[in-house]
Amino acid sequence: MNYRFEASRKEVSTFTNQELRDHFLVEHIFEANQIHLTYSIYDRMIIGGAMPVLGEIKLPNPEKLKANFFLERRELGIINVGGAGTVKADGQSFEISKLSAVYLGKGTQDVSFSSASASEPAQFYLLSSPAHATYPNEKLDRENVVTVNIGSLENSNHRTIYKYIHHDGIQSCQLVMGLTILEPGSIWNTMPAHVHDRRMEAYLYFDVKPGQAVLHLMGETKETKHIWVQNHQAVISPPWSIHSGAGTQNYSFIWGMAGENKDYTDMDFSEITELR
Repeated sequence: MNYRFEASRKEVSTFTNQELRDHFLVEHIFEANQIHLTYSIYDRMIIGGAMPVLGEIKLPNPEKLKANFFLERRELGIINVGGAGTVKADGQSFEISKLSAVYLGKGTQDVSFSSASASEPAQFYLLSSPAHATYPNEKLDRENVVTVNIGSLENSNHRTIYKYIHHDGIQSCQLVMGLTILEPGSIWNTMPAHVHDRRMEAYLYFDVKPGQAVLHLMGETKETKHIWVQNHQAVISPPWSIHSGAGTQNYSFIWGMAGENKDYTDMDFSEITELR
């Protein structure tokens, strides 16, 4: 498990592009028959991916957690961005296709992942945050997810938001999780930009077509920075940072948060004309 420590606003204002990438970009998430985990000091979020190809792979218990098992004091959100697969949790099996999700609550001990087909393996995106209360393990299929259609093609931001783990979806202790799909011809996400000092956020960009990329914007409103992001890469966004971006073509991304509250609309917006 890799570690990413905090960086102050003042430090980030002096960062080179490579330093930004080293601190905030998670480049390697999916690898055949492996589970990759990155521990962010911001709200103690763990970002990861499991890609089973041959057989079953088990959720590890990194020594740094100082726990008897991974979810002893944590909860876990899982969204599949690959082929059909199965999540097993304490003997219960959850079969999920692409863009369906599973939530595992605090206290779940044995977790494993497998794919229905080695030629089209599942790609399970993982987000885990500390939890002080236990909620039931639950599956949510894509067709049952609460959705919101916002933006417009005229503003290049026509998109559909899928809310998986939140007040009106799967219940959790503090984890919030969902995804956004941009329509063809739209490239902007989360614009006008916003911050929420009460919680951090992580973005996983996926369905970025070959030869395309996304320009992720971060930093303070009056001193923005950028990171070029490829398919299946994630960005850690500190609570004080905006998180927005534009792609060279339409794309999708998974957003996930943990912190002070679970209110999806908890956002402090910045006017587009204020950005610098």
